Amino acid sequence: MAIHLRAPGSASNLGPGFDCLGLALTIYNRITVREVSGSGVNITITGEGAGDLPEDDQNLFYSSAIAAAEMAGGSLPGLRVEMENRIPLVRGLGSSSTAIVAGISAANLLLGEPLGTSDLLNLATRLEGHPDNVSPCLLGGFTISALKDGSVEHIRALPSPELRAIVVVPHFEIRTEAARKALPDSVPHRDAVFNVGHASLVTAALIKADFQILRTAMKDRLHQPYRAHLVPGIEQVLDAAESSGALGACLSGAGPTLLAFTVDDGVNIKRAMLAAWKNVHIDANGYILQVDRDGVTAE
Repeated sequence: MAIHLRAPGSASNLGPGFDCLGLALTIYNRITVREVSGSGVNITITGEGAGDLPEDDQNLFYSSAIAAAEMAGGSLPGLRVEMENRIPLVRGLGSSSTAIVAGISAANLLLGEPLGTSDLLNLATRLEGHPDNVSPCLLGGFTISALKDGSVEHIRALPSPELRAIVVVPHFEIRTEAARKALPDSVPHRDAVFNVGHASLVTAALIKADFQILRTAMKDRLHQPYRAHLVPGIEQVLDAAESSGALGACLSGAGPTLLAFTVDDGVNIKRAMLAAWKNVHIDANGYILQVDRDGVTAE
């Protein structure tokens, strides 16, 4: 039996929606899983992470698959796994979430799909620690997620297909631990109120296709100002995006990737963002992506 999975990358937070808002994007990791005799796993990796990511039972894909099998009360056969990674690692585009979601999805398929969507989402969130990237990776589209008594409450919506996301990915990493450590233990009440309002505006704008409000709506006071020192040139790149016509721009996830929205072809915005980073002596790659509408799929 062979399973071919495609798992989308994602942008989370989308400005003010810290740990709650996520958007699946058309950049993918592809994983082929084959049953083999014996037990354990043999993994080969091409693309992002080749030579760096573990290719044994310590790989996040496999450890997630084991967790899903245990949740389902089953066990996995021996596996041969081929991973073709296109999502940059440790850049704020949900690469770890793709490994988790693909792993639990593969295990579920191998065991005859005993786990439902809610089971998979709750397990993925437990493994990742928060739902903002695993939700869009699993479900596709735009997701709003919140934890309640250890379970994930979520809503999924599909933004207008004309919406595009320009992501510029610099050639340096920000570890999630460092990004989390940069955050304060508490914030002023006025900043919390600011973010509640702005996250609500982002949500309504994406669902109703009222994109002109995004430039204002995507402003944040909970995480982006505190992480800015980890991303040299962030203000210049975000300003370049908006000056060249972006509907709004922000840090993608914990960064350092920066994201801008448009309904145009996005070429000028991408060029301006890359040039702004070049001006502060940082090389970056740019991608013009659409919203993935399917989430993880078996191809």
